Amino acid sequence: MPTLRVHDSPAALPREAWNGLLAASPQPTPFMRHEYLQALHDSGSATAATGWAPMFLGLWDEARLLAACPAWLKSHSYGEYVFDWAWADAYHRHGLSYYPKLLVAVPFTPVPGSRLLAVDDDARTMLAQALRALAKETEASSLHVLFGDGADQAALLDAGCTARAGVQFHWTAEGDADFSAFLARLQRDKRKKIQQEQRRVREAGVVFEARLGAAITPEDWDYFYRCYQQTYREHHSKPYLSRDFFARMASDMPGHWLMFTAMRGGERVATSLIALDPERRAAFGRYWGATEHIPNLHFDACYYQPLAWCIANGYQRFEGGAQGEHKMARGLMPTRTASSHWLAHPAFADAVNDFLAREGEAMTGYLSELNEHGPYKAKDAADAASS
Repeated sequence: MPTLRVHDSPAALPREAWNGLLAASPQPTPFMRHEYLQALHDSGSATAATGWAPMFLGLWDEARLLAACPAWLKSHSYGEYVFDWAWADAYHRHGLSYYPKLLVAVPFTPVPGSRLLAVDDDARTMLAQALRALAKETEASSLHVLFGDGADQAALLDAGCTARAGVQFHWTAEGDADFSAFLARLQRDKRKKIQQEQRRVREAGVVFEARLGAAITPEDWDYFYRCYQQTYREHHSKPYLSRDFFARMASDMPGHWLMFTAMRGGERVATSLIALDPERRAAFGRYWGATEHIPNLHFDACYYQPLAWCIANGYQRFEGGAQGEHKMARGLMPTRTASSHWLAHPAFADAVNDFLAREGEAMTGYLSELNEHGPYKAKDAADAASS
């Protein structure tokens, strides 16, 4: 009979076995690699001190790891991107505690992908059931698995969870020879706007430098982190990730990062950081910041430069991150995302399940409406919506 073990650090689980499960999963991403999760932990970015008490699960058959997932007991709902603030407020108004809650996700990273890593569906089902049991054992108000794949959804549905739909905006390759060919497929007003925005950036004297992997210098990372901090200051909040986290990324996962630096007069003025999955030819927009305000620079650094790079390097997908209908005007199309939820309190569970059913119907209509107003010419819009 498999044995479940719960650990307070990813280091307790063997890296090779964890990454082996990830590689065999339906939708692997770099953010579920052992190195990434270990860096979050060791850098102090996601620990009990920041409201993320680690509970890494491993399902073992003697010395063989059958299934695993990262979990945290949360004392808040920051850094998740699937919003449950209204649920927490409802608990509070009824004199109940919503926290702690049990969360399975990648901290601060709204990238869809496999969450319940397993050798097969049976092991994944056992892991889902173990999560439900752990939520009860820890007296958590609820269990949440965010941005999981279809196999995760099925296992969690069997374990009594309810699905919740969301939307993000992703670009999918359509065989364009270059960025100009991509622009040619857009509706005239969208194409002209992008060309105008890029022209204004060039007229401001800005040029871009792209550095990949080990070519990103410590000075580049230092400047990036300065910009990263500035972005949070502008939103009156504090950065989730420490400088040490990015130092660990540079040393432990260098091949998964691409950095664009905007230069003017030989000086850095802005930067954007893109995560890469070279094996699956996928790119993920992550962070951006600037030390000087230049109109339209954000769009160029975060969308146009990465898209041009993806097309030139044969990448098949670029995910623009959470939310943002404005991304459609830049050629990114709506994509459904999913999460799974279970609440321990029966009355609140019924209310939330009813809400999720109605929200799901509304989301289906919303996605249909978005696809009807896509940025591509008629034929290309149909192709993009079906991809």
